Amino acid sequence: IDKLKPSVRGEYELTDAINQISENVKVVAYHGLWMDIGKPWDIIEINKIFLQRQTFSKILGEIEDNVKIKGTVIIEENSRIKAGTYIEGPAYIGKNSTIGPNAYIRPYTVIGSNVKIGAFNEIKESIIMEDTKIPHLSYVGDSVICEDVNFGAGTITANLRFDEKEVKVTIKNERVNSNRKKLGAIVGAHVRTGINVSILPGVKIGAYAWIFPGAVVDRDVQRGEFFFPNYLKRFSSA
Repeated sequence: IDKLKPSVRGEYELTDAINQISENVKVVAYHGLWMDIGKPWDIIEINKIFLQRQTFSKILGEIEDNVKIKGTVIIEENSRIKAGTYIEGPAYIGKNSTIGPNAYIRPYTVIGSNVKIGAFNEIKESIIMEDTKIPHLSYVGDSVICEDVNFGAGTITANLRFDEKEVKVTIKNERVNSNRKKLGAIVGAHVRTGINVSILPGVKIGAYAWIFPGAVVDRDVQRGEFFFPNYLKRFSSA
């Protein structure tokens, strides 16, 4: 930097500094996959790509009777897969997690450690992070669910528009096309939903938010917000 000279404008330019530093940097060519993770749905896409490269199964947890495992599936230590569960790989289940009974884990799903996926749940092409609980009667598709989330019974993430057009997501107050026909919810850490909550395609829910039972979440929910939909407010004030 001390060798940097003023530009024709008489100023020290950041670009000149970077170019000067780079003269002493060794460049190594990389020929593998590189993908920018700049949008929420990019996490789902890169997760799918890495799972497609999973060429082996590893079952270290406990598998009860009447469990069906198809394809390449990794189940880590101290996890328990209860009776009636069907797992289609490629899929990954972390340590100390419980799946089932009678759960359906579909391809390209990653489930972290200390997660509970209870009875009659279907998880499809999603990332479920550690300490999250989805106890019963939920569908989670093409979604990212962060750590320590609790879904009330019957919470559903819709992942397909009625008109089957590509799902748009609000990012920095602009509607951005995800270029995906199927995209569910992006749910931040420590979120709680009541029973029978429906989350529409492409909705983002910020960390620590609470969702009122029976709500249809048709817009983004801010961090720490208690989402109580307007149509329910009309009934409560009647």
